[in-house]
Amino acid sequence: QGQLVESGGGLVQAGGSLTLACAASGRTFSRYAMGWFRQAPGKEREFVAAIDWTGRNTYYPDSVKGRFTISRDNAKSTVYLQMNSLKPEDTAVYYCAADGAERRVRTTPTYWGQGTRVTVSS
Repeated sequence: QGQLVESGGGLVQAGGSLTLACAASGRTFSRYAMGWFRQAPGKEREFVAAIDWTGRNTYYPDSVKGRFTISRDNAKSTVYLQMNSLKPEDTAVYYCAADGAERRVRTTPTYWGQGTRVTVSS
């Protein structure tokens, strides 16, 4: 069974940057599409970023496009989310996700991490 473990969350001031990491193990995630989601208090979980297994194709919603960058290092079985120009509304628990199907990783991925909390102060 695969496992995804997020790290890098914390407290940052508005306008600052933070990089999240997701370490994958127990499965050949290097062939899986990977993604990030977030869930703010009282809100539904929302898609943040996705990357195909090659790393050549990435996807973002308008809310983070131009500020967030997803990348992956298949040799390290790790996917990253670089977050710049952070806003208080980016405050949420961020979850790593994986799926063998590129389209599904953006909607209903099969594998999930436990989440890492990001708090952006104003």
